[in-house]
Amino acid sequence: MEVNSFSQQGLIAHDRVWIAVFVFAFLGLMVDGADLMFLSYSLSSLKHEFGLSNVEAGALGSITLAGMAIGGIYGGWACDRFGRVRTVVWTIALFSIGTAALGFTQNFSQFAAFRFIAALGLGAQYVACNTLMSEYSPTRFRSTILGTLQAGWSVGYVVATLLAGWILPAFGWRYLFFISIVPVVLALIMKRMVPEPESYVASRDARRGNDAAGKKRGEGAMKLVFGDPVHRRMFMLWSLTAGLLQFGYYGVSNWMPTYLEKELHLNFSSMTSYMVGTYVAMILGKVIAGWLADRFGRRAVFAFGAFGAAVFLPAIVLWHTPGNIAWLMTVFGFLYGMPYGVNATYMTESFEARIRGSAVGGAYNLGRAGAAIAPAAIGFLATNGTIGLGFLVMGGAYFLCGLVPALFIKEKLYDPQNA
Repeated sequence: MEVNSFSQQGLIAHDRVWIAVFVFAFLGLMVDGADLMFLSYSLSSLKHEFGLSNVEAGALGSITLAGMAIGGIYGGWACDRFGRVRTVVWTIALFSIGTAALGFTQNFSQFAAFRFIAALGLGAQYVACNTLMSEYSPTRFRSTILGTLQAGWSVGYVVATLLAGWILPAFGWRYLFFISIVPVVLALIMKRMVPEPESYVASRDARRGNDAAGKKRGEGAMKLVFGDPVHRRMFMLWSLTAGLLQFGYYGVSNWMPTYLEKELHLNFSSMTSYMVGTYVAMILGKVIAGWLADRFGRRAVFAFGAFGAAVFLPAIVLWHTPGNIAWLMTVFGFLYGMPYGVNATYMTESFEARIRGSAVGGAYNLGRAGAAIAPAAIGFLATNGTIGLGFLVMGGAYFLCGLVPALFIKEKLYDPQNA
């Protein structure tokens, strides 16, 4: 009876820990997503105040994505080297302080420099939060948990939209960035409350044991990835898939508010209402995609969402009317969110614990580096044509994003609870 009692107490304690981890990771991704959208809603104001061209405005998005790519690669390495929790804490601090500093900038060069610094933290934190949560999530509903976690990013979009609607007209774009200093408090609380996951601790201890036994110190995780043909192939497939996914995702999210305002001629209030509706649908898409993936598989749900987004982007551009744009945006938002609702689970289950942080961070952010050209590409197409033309290109990226994993990436290769 005493053994059973201790066992039950252990399970209750474990449940409390992973729920606490989920709350902090969700809030972390929420402020991450809000931070990213602050730039989108500030673009028109920045163009006016700094005299930016469409290409320069798009370049700010590309600079952000480039910084996120570099930060994500090093964030994955830091997860394996220093720990998941410690990496989350320091990256929240980095992007909060870097983003708040944007409110003091006076020209394009200053803004671009601080945006790059903040983006290092943005990219690293996304990888660290997902790696941390995957190793705490119970196996039987991991995809549901991680899909719901991804909704934190979209909740951040809604929060950013509501804050932009309130702050921009009344106080201006600088105050929108000043409030980004608040998440530092979250980082300090998380450091005290959340322990490192057991699978990471076991992997770290085993590595230290190998070092003590006189073996070559810490064969780098990326060396292990590229030294194994199976890991190497999986890494390259995920890099390609991540590049296509983010090429479409960030190209659209960076320019959609401007598209609705400038090319569909919606006023700012109507535009923000449409965006809130789209992001609420995206939240539902991520949560439901996670739930479906636990029942029908990661591969099928990921591909369905990507193919659906590929269809609805051209539909918005070519067939929108005042009467149908609301439901087109809503359906697109739902489908647009589905691949991200599955992506974290699908990727983290593709690599074993000793290389997971570096492999996931490397593949996802190598893809992000390629996707960094998307906002600038749409800016270029808008200069010589329309933003809508750029969205058609994004639709093609979404189609290929669904095709690659559907044909080549198996699911559930490793259980992050055990390997």
